[in-house]
Amino acid sequence: MASSHLTRLVKIYPTRSGAMNNEHDRVARAELARRIARLGRATFVDNAPAPVSEPDNDAQDTLFIPTGTIDLEMARQLGIRNESQIYGGVVPHGFVGSKVITHPVFPGRNEVPEGWLPELGAALAPYVLTGWSAFSVDAVREASLDMLRNGSIRLKEVEATAGLGQFVVTSPGELEEAIAQLDAEAIARNGVVIEENLDNVITYSVGMTCLFGEIISYWGTQRLATNNEGATVYGGSTLHVVRGGFEQLAGLSLADDLQQGIEKAIAYDATVSKFYPDLMASRRNYDVAAGMNSSGETRIGVLEQSWRAGGASGAEIAAFEAFARDRELSAVTCATMEIYGHLDAAPEGSILYYSGIDAVAGPITKYAMELE
Repeated sequence: MASSHLTRLVKIYPTRSGAMNNEHDRVARAELARRIARLGRATFVDNAPAPVSEPDNDAQDTLFIPTGTIDLEMARQLGIRNESQIYGGVVPHGFVGSKVITHPVFPGRNEVPEGWLPELGAALAPYVLTGWSAFSVDAVREASLDMLRNGSIRLKEVEATAGLGQFVVTSPGELEEAIAQLDAEAIARNGVVIEENLDNVITYSVGMTCLFGEIISYWGTQRLATNNEGATVYGGSTLHVVRGGFEQLAGLSLADDLQQGIEKAIAYDATVSKFYPDLMASRRNYDVAAGMNSSGETRIGVLEQSWRAGGASGAEIAAFEAFARDRELSAVTCATMEIYGHLDAAPEGSILYYSGIDAVAGPITKYAMELE
């Protein structure tokens, strides 16, 4: 696969975010970077040096893989000028890269970060579930009590990943128990999302990725797993991938719920880009939920965005590799799996990303593979 900007180096760039930084995350990210470098006929450099005050002149031929989204100032220091220089995203403010932008703050609350656009929440409302974002304990309580009048809700810590840091609440008493587990400083810094809770949920992945001048888009489903502590967490994704962007994805003939989910993800992407035109992202991945709310209504909406290397990235890269091997191939299905409690669980022919005993997560195997 040829590079669109003569990439010589692929570098992982560590951000300040503590998310996805366990051993299994770091090892899997390094393997992802190696495979991306191979696609672009470039050299993988394990870690980028700390940024300097002036742009890096060598960055023009470097592809950066940040561990999270980075802001415009950091992108400038790294010499990133366009999305072809990054596998991930650049945001005008740190919070724009998190799920907190999906909803507005509760009426009357004014605790918001600098750069917050109050009109965005209303513009996104047709494409997401009912919910609020909050930046103080009092705001969490006020918004939650209001939503509980219509049924159960879900509180989500913004920095948590893989389905962790979430609390299903059905009563004021349960709300206080959940609030007691939240950190007030983290709420003020990152926010909390309060959202209607759904039962019988299917979580779709909808996305588009550009690498070395090639574009793919996909829809897929997520798998849940039980981690080594007994919690239900993200366990992998199966992606149905096509060549081309969102236009090709939207033109597929799919089931109504899925088609609606794809349309809402595309609209979410376009709306955020309109409100924050400085956003740059070569990887645009959206989690979309379809399920039943407390009133028995079917609800479909975008949960959050991911403009960074994530759990489904291995499947994306497997698709790029398949398309690079066969230029006539127009569609492929690839998957990632995360298996807790077992070592050496990757089947023959799969791409191993990690197999070991992580100091935090315990025994885990992570792999990707082309299915069909």
